[in-house]
Amino acid sequence: MRHYITARLSMFTFVSFALALAITTESCNKDQLSQVLPENNPAETAVKPTVGGKQYTLVPDKDGRLVVDGSIYKAGEILNLKGTFSAVVFNNLKGASGSPIIVKNASGTVVKIGNPSWSGGSWATAISFVNCHYVKAGGEKSKSEFVVEGSTQAGKEAYFDFTLSQHTDNFEIANVTIHNGGTGIWAKTDPVKGDLSTQYPNSYMDNLLIHDVAISGTNNEAFYIGHTALYWNLTANAPYYGDPSGFTSGQQYVQPIKWRNVKIYNNSVSNGGADGIQTAAIDKLEIYGNTVTSWGGQHNSGHNGGILIGGRTTNTNVHDNYVHDGWGELIQFYGSGENGATHIIRNNLLRDNQGDGVSLRGTDKAVVQITNNTIARTGGVSLRINGYFGMTAAQIVKDNAFIQPRVSGGTIAPNAYIYTENGASVIEGTGTEANSKFVSVAAAGVDTNNFYQPKSGSALLTTGYRTN
Repeated sequence: MRHYITARLSMFTFVSFALALAITTESCNKDQLSQVLPENNPAETAVKPTVGGKQYTLVPDKDGRLVVDGSIYKAGEILNLKGTFSAVVFNNLKGASGSPIIVKNASGTVVKIGNPSWSGGSWATAISFVNCHYVKAGGEKSKSEFVVEGSTQAGKEAYFDFTLSQHTDNFEIANVTIHNGGTGIWAKTDPVKGDLSTQYPNSYMDNLLIHDVAISGTNNEAFYIGHTALYWNLTANAPYYGDPSGFTSGQQYVQPIKWRNVKIYNNSVSNGGADGIQTAAIDKLEIYGNTVTSWGGQHNSGHNGGILIGGRTTNTNVHDNYVHDGWGELIQFYGSGENGATHIIRNNLLRDNQGDGVSLRGTDKAVVQITNNTIARTGGVSLRINGYFGMTAAQIVKDNAFIQPRVSGGTIAPNAYIYTENGASVIEGTGTEANSKFVSVAAAGVDTNNFYQPKSGSALLTTGYRTN
């Protein structure tokens, strides 16, 4: 059984950190400086003041790369990427609240970033932001203007498309298209020995918005937001996912820092090898308006969530998403009930998959309010609640439409709709808040060509998902 993440992704995390460190310590040579300093390249760079500040045009070097010391830029300035880049690295960009530094395509052009031919070695990330704050990155007008093309070669699982690392926060990603590679958008900070700011609860990463992004064809997760390791062994420089009782004597363990205030919305995810939208270690998380389909292509039971609310998450709200036609489970929840945290899964359309529908495996007596969702044609049960990790408080389940579970086989008994195990419990709605349960789509009376909305005379009544 999965407990947040497996060791395979730990390896990728370590590789990414090592590569990022190697890249970010590289200094800019004279040619690279001429690409980023406007006074050295007046023909290529527009420096007219705007409401947002000066604009600069940045172009690739002879190898298609761009490494930028962002400390030379000021809040409100605009960095226009022009051309085709094999790799882009921004270090130390520092905008300000209400006046971010903007990284976008040059007006009227399409910027392409990444190396589809990468098969190993350095430069394993298409675009990277290291220790950057108050930044907005993406297409000027649409996602077709800012395109990231990841590796398509053997070893592509170790390639990262778009990364935020080393305390990067107060960040907005919008209007971006990402194809292929290993992991789509990756955003977290690894603990560093001797640096207390990388160790929870000494600091947080605040304010991340990701919206209007299309990700397809990643070998691993499309979204990897927040640190999945419960602890980090500073002595071995490796993640640890178990209970503190299993710590190795004499070695130092800390917890990675968390994100705070993350919103992931209006994105599309398709044809991925692992989880669609994976999150962890976040306080105040909202995921809404996303479409996730064809995830879990590796058929790995440890990496198979359409949307995953991972360990150490608190105060989460997952609503108005459309998750369908994938391998694995539609929504997975591993969140925490610590400090009275609240969790909501509301008004999502979840249908047609190979595993269970919504699976809850939270900690610290977490309580999830599961309301007005339609969960239809699941390979296993509609809703599984597992108390094994301490999620033993009663879950609130009301106004949902559970339609045709166990399409992969098995008797549709009462527990095919809501299945509890290992001390888990549930409070179902009654009267006008009762859940509706149907053995077939036909019995439910819904229009499968219109987001499972009820037809005239449908038995759903007021239960289930509604389009807004």
